[in-house]
Amino acid sequence: MISTLRRGLLVILAALPLMANAVAAPSAHELVKDTTNRLLADLATNKEKYKQDPKDFYAALDSIVGPVVDAEGISKSIMTVKYSRKATPAQMKTFEENFKKGLFQFYGNALLEYNNQGIVVDPAKDESGDRTSVGMTVKGTNGAVYPVSYTLEKINGEWKLRNVIINGINIGKLFRDQFADAMQRNGNDLDKTINGWAGEVAKAKEASQKQTTETQAQ
Repeated sequence: MISTLRRGLLVILAALPLMANAVAAPSAHELVKDTTNRLLADLATNKEKYKQDPKDFYAALDSIVGPVVDAEGISKSIMTVKYSRKATPAQMKTFEENFKKGLFQFYGNALLEYNNQGIVVDPAKDESGDRTSVGMTVKGTNGAVYPVSYTLEKINGEWKLRNVIINGINIGKLFRDQFADAMQRNGNDLDKTINGWAGEVAKAKEASQKQTTETQAQ
């Protein structure tokens, strides 16, 4: 009887760290808010250094934002099944890394121009399922207010970022269209498209800026 109780206690003690992790896992709303606050605090402290060497800022973005992004899932989504099923694990891993670098460059330069004009995270929404969204409003340097919506999915009990819509521009769709267009231009050469993804991100950034400018002019 005593040995049974001891085994039972050992099982409970062994499970406590797992239980603690489950309880401590932040909600999607908390995750977005905390990540945003950490990013802005780091930016406020190191902005001048980052302006001198943006690569340091990209590394900081990877450290702060990288862990909350479902890079693997987003990479497959950008490639779509049409191309991802043909890709080798090595090609997928390379594209995942190139995607993250491109994503941080996509946002990095814009963030370096941010001067605390104002960012407000919307109230939390229903998070009872495995997919939810977190809204945010960002005030631009010109006083305009831009709505931002983050889509998150619960993966292994933790919320991960899957997409973002900025001022009506669906970044996931923008990247998917850019990838498909690049594959056509590259004669369906997957390696060429993967290795040239930084240039495609630059084109996507130009397209999003043009769309934003057109939206503001209407």
